[in-house]
Amino acid sequence: MIRKILPDWLLNYDKSDLRGDLSAGLIVAIMLIPQGMAYAMLAGLPPVIGLYASTIPLIIYALMGSSRQLAVGPVAMVSLLVLTGVSMLAEPGTDEYIALALLLALMVGVFQLAMGLLKLGFLVNFLSHAVITAFTSAAAIIIGLSQLKQLLGIKLENTENVFLLLGEAFTKIGQTNLFTFGIGIASILLLVLVKKKWPKLPGPLFVVLLGSLAVYFFDLEEKGVSIVGEVPKGIPNISLPAFELDALIGLLPIALTITFVGFMESVAVAKAIAAKENYKIDANKELRGLGMANIAGSFFSAYPVTGGFSRSAVNYQSGARTGLASIITAVLILVTLLFFTDLFYYLPNSALAAIIMVAVYGLIDFKEAAHLFKVKKADGFTFVITFIATLTTTIEKGIIIGVVFSLLVFIWRSAYPHVAQLGYIEREDVFRNIKRYPEARTLEDTIIFRIDASLYFANMTFFEDKLRNEVAENPDTKRIILDFSGVNAMDAVAIDALEKVMKEYEDSGIKVMIAGMKGPVMDLIRKAGWEEKYGEAIRFLSINQALDSLKEGMPWQKQSLEPIMKG
Repeated sequence: MIRKILPDWLLNYDKSDLRGDLSAGLIVAIMLIPQGMAYAMLAGLPPVIGLYASTIPLIIYALMGSSRQLAVGPVAMVSLLVLTGVSMLAEPGTDEYIALALLLALMVGVFQLAMGLLKLGFLVNFLSHAVITAFTSAAAIIIGLSQLKQLLGIKLENTENVFLLLGEAFTKIGQTNLFTFGIGIASILLLVLVKKKWPKLPGPLFVVLLGSLAVYFFDLEEKGVSIVGEVPKGIPNISLPAFELDALIGLLPIALTITFVGFMESVAVAKAIAAKENYKIDANKELRGLGMANIAGSFFSAYPVTGGFSRSAVNYQSGARTGLASIITAVLILVTLLFFTDLFYYLPNSALAAIIMVAVYGLIDFKEAAHLFKVKKADGFTFVITFIATLTTTIEKGIIIGVVFSLLVFIWRSAYPHVAQLGYIEREDVFRNIKRYPEARTLEDTIIFRIDASLYFANMTFFEDKLRNEVAENPDTKRIILDFSGVNAMDAVAIDALEKVMKEYEDSGIKVMIAGMKGPVMDLIRKAGWEEKYGEAIRFLSINQALDSLKEGMPWQKQSLEPIMKG
């Protein structure tokens, strides 16, 4: 029983992995302490909540997740979603707000765990790459601009609409606290420099140390520089999230959004690292691991967590071999909570804002939009619509609009699938689209017609119209060979509609034959009684076999087509 619960890496731990795990655990802890505090601030929570969220959830995921290197904890995207959703129900920073954030973590955990137990990991596939990239890029801009108030040291009321936020910031630019602004800009420059010149060094830690020292030695708090202040000492106490029906209903939309978005962000980086290390990621096990991490965290004053891109990359590059690295990280943060919270008293909020702004800058990806437009314009428009919707409405509405639009694009594509009249290319002994291969020859009285999609109620009219157009352009047609090699499925409506089409052509003297029908489709038409009605006309394994039947059983030869081909 224990073997089923505990991860393989723990049951069969290789001592040679210990050095790498220790190194990675220490480095990620150094990175996560300032990041966790910054992201908690972004979520509208006290900075210490970010440290709480970097303890118990990490240990639970390490024991239950399928990734050996994924670094779970607070992330910018989820933090913004928490702020967006919970701020509609309570004032950020208040006790009620904190209670709702903990309840949100529990809800997200329950949803993720339920999806994992029900093996619903496939549902995340409905979030297309274009939607996720656009949403991430827009959210990164929103996150970055939301830190303007901390960077400038001024109070900004418009936090939900970026355009109103920029307008307000412009009108209040004269109120900027130059000391706050100076610390913020210096922190950004230092973070960028360290990341570019010495990527293995913990830039955020340097920013925290130097910023705190500057405030302390130059009495910048007296000059209006906002600081973190007292950070409660000690490990988080066990607490029960407050259950209220109105709160559950109010948090439901954002909980579902975080469930999907958080999982997408987590599984994307987990799969990328797993591919390099040659092991598999189990999507449903990931859901269960993240779900239990959030459920457990909610009882220890943690807000929703997921796997982060940057920290996971650092964890992997620093030598992490197993989940022990994350457990070491959590233990080091617990030690910090017990003994070293006093060190954060003079930490300027503008330094934390700088950490957030630099971290999310890398999430903005306009190159992907250009690539999508180049490859497939519909995907490019999906990107643009999702991006604009996220910027101009709300985070939840933005991703919902993107998903709905991407599904509409999918439905449109399936309703208007690719079809082609085929001709014979003698040199290669193949049949190809005559519009793409002008040298392909067609039969004088036979149309070979291919459809490259499953047939269902929404695309049958399109299929019928295209086929009728081909017949109208070839008035001498006596036979139609339907190439079904690209048809993977049919519904009952499509089967009935196709039968009517075949009967209409049969009544007008045109014989319809079907070639290359796949097994699952053949099973369906057998249930519809087609074998008794049409016999061998629907059983041809290939176009060649169908054409051979026209030559009275002659064996297939390329030259046998010569008398009936038109060049």
